[in-house]
Amino acid sequence: MAGNSSRKGAIRASKKGPTTGTGGKNKKRLTGKGPTPKAEDRPYHAAAKRKKAVAKKADSKEVRTARAPRGDRPRGEIVAGRNAVLEALRESVPATELMVARSIDVDDRVAESLKLALHLGLPIREAHRAEVEGISPNSQGIILAIKPFQYSSFEEIMQRAKYPALIVALDGVTDPRNLGAIIRSAAAFGAAGVIMTERRAASMTASAWKSSAGAAARLPIAQVTNLARTIDAAKKEGLFVVGLDGESEDVISSMKIATEAIMIVVGSEGKGLARLTREKCDLVISIPISATTESLNASVATAIALFWVDQARRKG
Repeated sequence: MAGNSSRKGAIRASKKGPTTGTGGKNKKRLTGKGPTPKAEDRPYHAAAKRKKAVAKKADSKEVRTARAPRGDRPRGEIVAGRNAVLEALRESVPATELMVARSIDVDDRVAESLKLALHLGLPIREAHRAEVEGISPNSQGIILAIKPFQYSSFEEIMQRAKYPALIVALDGVTDPRNLGAIIRSAAAFGAAGVIMTERRAASMTASAWKSSAGAAARLPIAQVTNLARTIDAAKKEGLFVVGLDGESEDVISSMKIATEAIMIVVGSEGKGLARLTREKCDLVISIPISATTESLNASVATAIALFWVDQARRKG
């Protein structure tokens, strides 16, 4: 048939000798591309996909072990709100976990809080927004749980103290920010520790931690049940007890015992020194100010007294 004859002719034509070459145009195609990658290193190979799945599973397992148990209320004091949580983390306030609401609007504050928490190795727990708001209605979707503060004792502070000892005692200071500022000043001027009462006084809350600017982690802080007995114990250790009272006629410049071992006692913001505390002081001094209608904040008065003692000791 005509059709068959033409196909045979085409086949015979294709079997003729070599045709004209490319002239070296395809030489690069013959260049070697190195050893063939392993199957697990080829992105589209089944072995590579299995390896990626195993690694992802291992990573998720590590995250689950780092997070706190779900459904448990955070222990300790609660710091709530984006600004408050970020400030506490910036000051390295000892914490137990960071709790974040799911699908939270991540702004710069939340992003930095998460970054700081990861840097500190702090467990991060995701929870429903209703659970977070149930703990603190004004949380803004983020909560930080603070560790209970580890208080020292008067005996430990005395063991730490170097001669001439300098100790600060607080008689009913109730504002945690004042407490933190006093601790900061005490650390700055070389005090051996700060003593405060357990009742009717501020304790080491997150606010006090922040105000201390990290000094609370370096300076021993003790809680005592009875300040009067602690003052008696300080006297037995050879300390002069000096009370701060704005109404005293003896001004700070008249204090001649600055180079001796001293316990400075600071009264509460409103009432000042309690009657019994005042009676037990060896000396009660005031810091003169220009305006008779004004008074110094407890933390400011403490800082001035500590500075004066420090300067007297440097000169002596």
